[in-house]
Amino acid sequence: MLEAYYTVKGYGETEIIIEKSRFICYVERATTEEEAVRFIHQIKKKHWDATHNCSAYIIGEHDHIQKANDDGEPSGTAGVPMLEVLKKKKLKDTVVVVTRYFGGIKLGAGGLVRAYGKAVTEGLKAAGIVERKLMRMMHTTIDYTWLGKVENELRASTYSIKDIHYAEHVTIDTYVEEKRKDEFRAWMTELTNGKSTIIEGEHVYVEFDVAQ
Repeated sequence: MLEAYYTVKGYGETEIIIEKSRFICYVERATTEEEAVRFIHQIKKKHWDATHNCSAYIIGEHDHIQKANDDGEPSGTAGVPMLEVLKKKKLKDTVVVVTRYFGGIKLGAGGLVRAYGKAVTEGLKAAGIVERKLMRMMHTTIDYTWLGKVENELRASTYSIKDIHYAEHVTIDTYVEEKRKDEFRAWMTELTNGKSTIIEGEHVYVEFDVAQ
């Protein structure tokens, strides 16, 4: 499992006009090739009357699935530049479709490359990009007498609380980066004078918005 990687936040769409041609970009997260292909087919069905429905996707922990389709545009002028934008942004598990309605003015090879690249760039802005960081869920159990201090210190720290369970004792679930789990354990033990029980839980990915 990767410690961290970038992907799109979710679905997004946007439209730009270049020399009277409409370029509509659709973006979605896809963790399998089947999901990507299904999304492309949905857009093609929606825009069955479009001049072109070009697509690209990049999937897998090590980007082992990469596809680009020009859908009738001159070879290398649509799908590949779309894929290159995804690679430049270091995105994983992402599929994009750019639908074009021809406006009557030919753009030339260079113009097409720029148009499809720009459409994807704008589409990614609409969808949003996140960094997914691999975290370890740490379960800290304490007496109620420690709750105020521990909760305040946690909320003032760089750690993120997921949940607090109130029972005979209090258990606080906290997201901790794998490389910081020993540091967290030592800090919490010192904070509670050794009066806490800390159990390592499962690995989970936590998403953080990325400015574009």
